[in-house]
Amino acid sequence: MNYALQTLWHERSRFMPGILAVAFSAVLIALQCGLLLGLFSITSIPIDHTRADIWVGSPKVLSVDLGRPIPATHISRIGSDRRVKDTEAYFQSFASWTKPDGGSDLCVVIGSDLNDTCMGSISELTPAMRVLLTQPGSIIVDQDELDRLGVKGLADKAEINRQSVQIVGLVKGLRSLAGPYVFCSRETAKNLLRPVIPTDYLTYYLVKCHKEEDAPILVEEWKKEYPDMAVFTSKQFSLHSQLHWLTKTKAGVAIGYAAILGLLVGMVVTSQTLYAATTASAREYAILLALGIPRWRISGTVLIQSFWVGIIGLFVAYPAVNGFAALAALGGVNVLLPWWLLTGAAGVTMFMAMISGLLALRSVRQIEPMTLLR
Repeated sequence: MNYALQTLWHERSRFMPGILAVAFSAVLIALQCGLLLGLFSITSIPIDHTRADIWVGSPKVLSVDLGRPIPATHISRIGSDRRVKDTEAYFQSFASWTKPDGGSDLCVVIGSDLNDTCMGSISELTPAMRVLLTQPGSIIVDQDELDRLGVKGLADKAEINRQSVQIVGLVKGLRSLAGPYVFCSRETAKNLLRPVIPTDYLTYYLVKCHKEEDAPILVEEWKKEYPDMAVFTSKQFSLHSQLHWLTKTKAGVAIGYAAILGLLVGMVVTSQTLYAATTASAREYAILLALGIPRWRISGTVLIQSFWVGIIGLFVAYPAVNGFAALAALGGVNVLLPWWLLTGAAGVTMFMAMISGLLALRSVRQIEPMTLLR
């Protein structure tokens, strides 16, 4: 161990390309996967930023933004269970947004209760905003979506499904992939979505349980009892929506391909760096063999060097990953870096470094003590 570290330090200029290759691979894997997580976390914003334990929707719903109308009478099925604390109607659907200049675009209208105990109102809506939304035709949008919607800010007017609306508030960090989110009261949403959601229908039922741990049990029971409804816990529905967009857009395949390419490049560079360093030290290793040091110990030295190349590369990569994520955030791009993602990226990178060390062992097999006589 000491000999391997001393050699690594003494010949650091030779090992530096391998360290940088490992760091490059780790940064690319972490950032690509973090970008993917951040991108598809947008699709589940209506779920992740609300407080329901269970979501009940139309059968075989693919994503939260693709829910179809369900009868309001379904509330009798779920509201009578003694484990249910409260239920709430929730409206969400695509609609046609007409800009003040006459252009049009798609938007996603979201209507929920606005009281202090409501489940469907996103956490970013302050009490003052919820009061403003009680006015008919009042809406709130994300400030970064203003250009996309063709408006400038507060008090601007537009049309949704040919009905006039007015912006009374702005939030931040709630951009959408498919169409800008438009937040409003349940009554406003009913009027705006009348062409797509008939009277006595809604998009989802939100359920709050007396005990949060009862939610998975209720979901399994309702799935068996009511096959004409889709039932999810909030976490299940969030993951379900993200996976739908992941498979639909094929973005995961593209990003995964780029990450694998970076991993392969790092492996090749690291392997060649270790091979070159071992070959350059062939005379020293030949002396060790002549002194009776077993060849397996020399092979172990090369593997230990590859291990430390991986460790040092990860130490270089960690601040770089966080720095690039911070730069992306300044540009409005959300890169999620949970601990399990960083741990997984580190594990994959270390595996790559050790494989590189194994590939470099071919140079050890070519070393013979007799080369000292030449």
